[in-house]
Formats: sequence, structure tokens, C-alpha cells
Amino acid sequence: MAYFDVASGAPLHPVARQALLAALDEGWADPGRLHRQGRRARVLLDAAREAAAEMAGCRADELVFTSSGTRAVHDGIAGATAGRRRVGRHLIVSAVEHSSVLRSAEAFEDEGGSVTRVGVSRAGAVDASEYAAALRTDTALACLQSANHEVGTVQPVAEVAEACRAAGVPLLVDAAQSLGWGPVPEGWSLLTASARKWGGPAGVGLLVVRKGVRFAARGPRQEGRPGRPAEFGNIPAIVASVAALRAVRAEADAEAVRLRTLTERIRAEVPRSVPDVEVVGDPARRLPGIVTFSCLYVDGEVLLHELDRAGFSVSSGSSCTSDTLTPSHVLKAMGVLSEGNVRVSLPSGVAAEEVERFLDVLPGAVAGVRAQLGVPAPEVETREAEWVVDSLGKRCPIPVIELAKVIGRVPVGGTVRVLSDDEAARLDIPAWCEMRGQEYLGEEAAERGAAYLVRRVS
Repeated sequence: MAYFDVASGAPLHPVARQALLAALDEGWADPGRLHRQGRRARVLLDAAREAAAEMAGCRADELVFTSSGTRAVHDGIAGATAGRRRVGRHLIVSAVEHSSVLRSAEAFEDEGGSVTRVGVSRAGAVDASEYAAALRTDTALACLQSANHEVGTVQPVAEVAEACRAAGVPLLVDAAQSLGWGPVPEGWSLLTASARKWGGPAGVGLLVVRKGVRFAARGPRQEGRPGRPAEFGNIPAIVASVAALRAVRAEADAEAVRLRTLTERIRAEVPRSVPDVEVVGDPARRLPGIVTFSCLYVDGEVLLHELDRAGFSVSSGSSCTSDTLTPSHVLKAMGVLSEGNVRVSLPSGVAAEEVERFLDVLPGAVAGVRAQLGVPAPEVETREAEWVVDSLGKRCPIPVIELAKVIGRVPVGGTVRVLSDDEAARLDIPAWCEMRGQEYLGEEAAERGAAYLVRRVS
């Protein structure tokens, strides 16, 4: 089974496994005690903190270990906004942040704060000038991921950090996807990460708060470290996580070159071998091992199951998956096709032969899913030069399939009105028009859902 989903969580690194087993024997005691076992545990924890701080680019006393990357984000945003409450109650995030950041932003709004969500380009990148324009005198904190978890686009952290520094606003960087590849550009004030992204045990995160940043930890105070969040106490897991980070960093440069070659192969071959595919994300400024594409006329959940049966574990930001009926917020913000979305995130050490096998399997899997849909010809109502397709009650990708079947029967210059109450249609119909060279005229309110207007150009 080829596991191509390390962006969700990497398998335990062999070095982490060895470190974990050793630390279970040495690091089980309370590091706050003065007896021998406690001192052993303290030595392990301090050494892990020093090593993690070196790789994060901070002082050891600025870093705490948390119970997850999500917890690090929640604690970091809550603590920074509380510490700067007198400055104001304004928070800036990008529209493509990880859900942990966006959920924290929603909680901040629920408590009376205001949030500015900075949009992104079609490649998924923010514009640093838009972050600078969003900064206000009452801005307490700005947040920006170092690289996107769904499409791999690397963000302009250094430029945004400089704008924040000039405005006197701290910047929190979510480095979960990138820290295993190297340090984050300088200028940030807070940093979060998750060990499971680089092959550490699940359940370990880290939070860095630079000296000088006003920070008020929420919840019970930690003994001996007032004003800082309470630290996660699983020393064996912490030791294993830091050992894994050191191991992947040691081979990161060479492995990045190899994985970029493999992902370039996927980016080039998928559109050639599979009709009606859009490869998304920045083609150059992206993480080495992630490549994402969307397939027209495909149910994302069915495609993932087909690939799983063929021996490939991949993930999806599609609206057509079992855990959501709305498009991925990342794909939605980018304005790209969401249906039939596949994210391939390659693990370190993956064989080139496995990638070739995936490329051999994919065209047949997509064709099979499209054939399985067996969508009947839609009922079409004609009103002069406008055709109406009623797709109410039908889920992605059916509205787009029915539009595609009708457009050839519409005279050039005529319009099609697609009625749909599926949230994905708002994203996928404009994306289909761009891919097919047709003109998207916009959206109108309807009694149920919305009406999407398309003019046939050719």
C-alpha cells in the first residue's frame, strides 16, 4: 500500500521509534522532582527543548511543548490576543489558513473581536501588500501559514513579517507543514507546529512565543512560568518528536530535490493522461512533496475509494466527500475547481516506481468513476434563447455534468440557467466555464438555492 498522505500525518520515523522506546525507560518520572528519576526526566526534556529551539530558530525559554499542533494554535492566538487586549480587538488571518486558525478566529469574533480575512490568488498565495493594508491601529495579532496544507503553496512570510514589524503587530506563523523542511524566514513573533507532520508521534505540538511579545496564557497558570501556557508532559513523545525533526532536517535538502522531481512528473503527466483536469497551487513556490489536482465530472469520495482499492492512500479537499457537503475552504478561496479533488503528498524515501504506478492507475480510476455515475440526460426547459437545467436536490458533481451535457445543444450566444442548491456549484460552475472557454454571467437568487447563468461562447 503506497501512503501518499503525509500532509495529514507522516508515519512514525524509525529514529522517533528508537528514541521513544529509550525515553519510555528514562523519561517517565516528574521532571519537577529532585530525585534521580526526576532529574533524568528533566535532562531529557531540557535537551529536547534545546534541540527543538535550535531548529525553530528561537531561544529555549521561548518554546513550550503542547498536546498537538491544534492546541498550539489555539493557545498562541488566545494568549497573544488576550495579552494585547489594550491595543485592540482586531485579528488578521488569511482565507486559506488551517481550520485550527479559522476556528480560533471564529471564537475571537464570538467574544466581541473583529477579524479580517485576507484573500488569496488563484495559486493560493496571499499578497503581502493586502496584509499591510489590513493592519490597523487596533490590530492585536496577524496570522499566516508558512505553506498551505492542501495545495502546498508557500506564503510570503518574510514580506508579511516586515509589514507587521513596521506596524508593531506580532505575527503568528503556523509552520506545521514546513518546519520539517527548514526554518521559517525571520520576523515572526509566534510559531506553531505539529510533530505528526514530520514523523513524530501524534499528540505533540510546539508553541514559540518570542521575548517581548505581550502574552497572557488562558486557563490555569503554570507553576514557575507565569504568563506562559501550561506545557504538555509526555516526555517520551516529546523526545521522539524532536529526534524525528532532527532526522528529517538532516536529509531535507537532498530529499526536497528528489521529491520536486517526482511532483513535477505528476503535475505534467496528470493533465496529459486524464481529460478535464485542473492542477492547482503555485507551480513554483510550493512544498517539495505536495501536488493537488481536481477532476471534472468525478465524485471525490468514490475516486478516493477507487485509488485506495488500487493501493494508494491519498486525500481530498473536494466537496464530494463523506465528511463535508461544502467545498474545501482553501479551494473555495482560490476559486478553483473543487470536484474530484485529489491531494498527493509524497513521503520521504518514496520510490519513483510507486509514483509511476500511481500515474498508470489514475486514468483508469477516473474513467471508471465517471462511467459509474451513469447520469441520465437532464430535463431541459427551453425559454427562447435561455435554457434552464433543474439540478435542485442533486449533489456535486451532477450539476456540472448536466450543464456539460446541455451546452452543446444551446446556440452560440444563448444562455443556460442552472438551478442548484448544492454549495459546491457556486465554485465549480465558474471553474467549469473557465476550463471550457464559456462565459460565466454570475449568480442570481432563486426560490431554492441559486441560479447560475452561463453563456455559450463557442
